[in-house]
Amino acid sequence: MMKENLNELTTFMVVAREQSFTRAAAQLGTSQSAISQTVKTLEQRLGLKLLSRTTRSVTPTEAGERLIALVGPALVQIDSGLSQLTALRDKPAGTIRITADEYAIRAVLWPKISTFLHHYPDIRVELSTDYGLVDIVAERYDAGVRRGGLIAKDMIATPISPEIRMLVAAAPRYLAAHGRPSRPQEIASIHQCINLRLPTQGGFFSWSFLEGGRELKIRGEGQLVFNSIGNVLEAALDGYGLAYLPQSMVEPYLADGRLEEVLAGYNMVHPGYYLYYTSRLQASPAFSLLLEALRHRS
Repeated sequence: MMKENLNELTTFMVVAREQSFTRAAAQLGTSQSAISQTVKTLEQRLGLKLLSRTTRSVTPTEAGERLIALVGPALVQIDSGLSQLTALRDKPAGTIRITADEYAIRAVLWPKISTFLHHYPDIRVELSTDYGLVDIVAERYDAGVRRGGLIAKDMIATPISPEIRMLVAAAPRYLAAHGRPSRPQEIASIHQCINLRLPTQGGFFSWSFLEGGRELKIRGEGQLVFNSIGNVLEAALDGYGLAYLPQSMVEPYLADGRLEEVLAGYNMVHPGYYLYYTSRLQASPAFSLLLEALRHRS
């Protein structure tokens, strides 16, 4: 009912302003007969004659003038509000909450988001570090970021990074004191390993290698265990042992000689990261734009 009332009132206002059914029909993109019928329906609903029609002009009656004064400002306000909503669509705004592990935030999300935010100053992004498998619906996140193999099947997943090459690195002084391992099995027996504990796996992050075309998982021990990959890197730089880290995280330190790679022939490549979100989400303009900015294009 409300929709019909608004349509009738809007049509009446245009006819009264243009003082012509023909010009009103052209402005509203409909036929003159449809305009006439809409106004007639409104008059019948109110039980009042709103327009005085002659062969030369159409003018409001006294009742029509009172209706214009009564509803005209309200219709202008409605039109202004709709224009503001359209502007909001054209100028996206709002807060987007994303949960991800530490490396994903540092190496995958932040390089793209830092550029994205310059273009969309009205969008806020909240990044929460968490290695667990968060229920993004229950925790009221818009999306989560995890490696491909850790995503629930009922989620929509979009790739946001290439595959992740892992390597083992250590400081030169550690290698000078303890030697360089020649095979992955050696790190479990004679080397200090700096481990990363993950709640999703109930223990340490697995050190995986490729040997003879088969995946080999090694459990190394050491004096240090962290739940932050940044701390693992710092401990390796300080010479406390071997660290199993993403190549992109280690490359600057390999280049300046502060770290050296070992077991280069056994490197394992892990699935890349995906942004996942529920299929029930009605994506906002802001979320859709961020999704496209993060999407990995090979």
